Amino acid sequence: MIIGNLSGLSEFRLLGFPEISHLHPLLFVVLLSLYILTLMANTVIVFIINSDNTLHTPMYFFLTQLSCLDICYLSVIIPTILENLLVGTVSISQTRCALQMFFFLFFGVAECFLLAAMSLDRYFAICYPLHYTIIMSSRVCRSLVAGSYICGAAVALVHTLTTFSSPLCGSTIDRFFCEIQPFLDLHCGNTFQREIQVIVVAVFAILSPFLLIICSYIRIISTSLHMASAESRQKAFSTCSSHLLVVALFYGTASSMYLRPKAAPSCFGSKKLFYLLKGLQVHVGQKKAPKGYTQKWTPGHGFSHFDEGLRQ
Repeated sequence: MIIGNLSGLSEFRLLGFPEISHLHPLLFVVLLSLYILTLMANTVIVFIINSDNTLHTPMYFFLTQLSCLDICYLSVIIPTILENLLVGTVSISQTRCALQMFFFLFFGVAECFLLAAMSLDRYFAICYPLHYTIIMSSRVCRSLVAGSYICGAAVALVHTLTTFSSPLCGSTIDRFFCEIQPFLDLHCGNTFQREIQVIVVAVFAILSPFLLIICSYIRIISTSLHMASAESRQKAFSTCSSHLLVVALFYGTASSMYLRPKAAPSCFGSKKLFYLLKGLQVHVGQKKAPKGYTQKWTPGHGFSHFDEGLRQ
């Protein structure tokens, strides 16, 4: 059904970075190096956590899922970008473009909800330390992760179906991979209804998890400020610092890329590389999380130091 409604188009053209074609060889080496580094870092994290029984705790379980999402998320778009840097404008088939959009949205939205699940984990660990192990059972953790993937799949399916089932009046995409925004410009006729649909889904997929994260950290801060000792407060804040860094980078990058008027200035095209490298910064920055977690977690004892702080 998706392929049959593309108004006879057989492929799309991804323009990529025509403004800086002289830098393509250098960018290819830099991007490929960052990509390999990120893949290795995520793979090492998953291997270490799975091979160490003392790390089989909720937050490390979520961290493993986050690393797997990073690997999949980057692997959806980076090969196309590398191809663009090598050969210039890339021709991509309808099927490949639709699949790329689906999995890009799937992994991106799933990561939004997974970050919200991780904030809930921090909330229960700090605000309800005596009941933490009961609340965050393995069943609850798996349900939260499954829910993240289900939400990601639902959002991706809705957007991909509606995008590729609408009549398109062009085949040139001024991006380095298939995403929603440039396809709005390719739609024939009035796109107002489609834009409203994108906004509504974005509120559910992006704003809802973000508000949950904000509410969780408001309670965490409130609880931490009522702890008797400065050491307990410091431990409470420091154990959340890595997650906050990831959230800030993730949502900061998404906001700078997508929260702008549709009729953006023409100079935006020259900033595509900046946003790409900034996006990679998110995934490289996330690799600092295991170090921060390890320093604050005592295997076999959980967050018992928060119990002491609350009792004092």
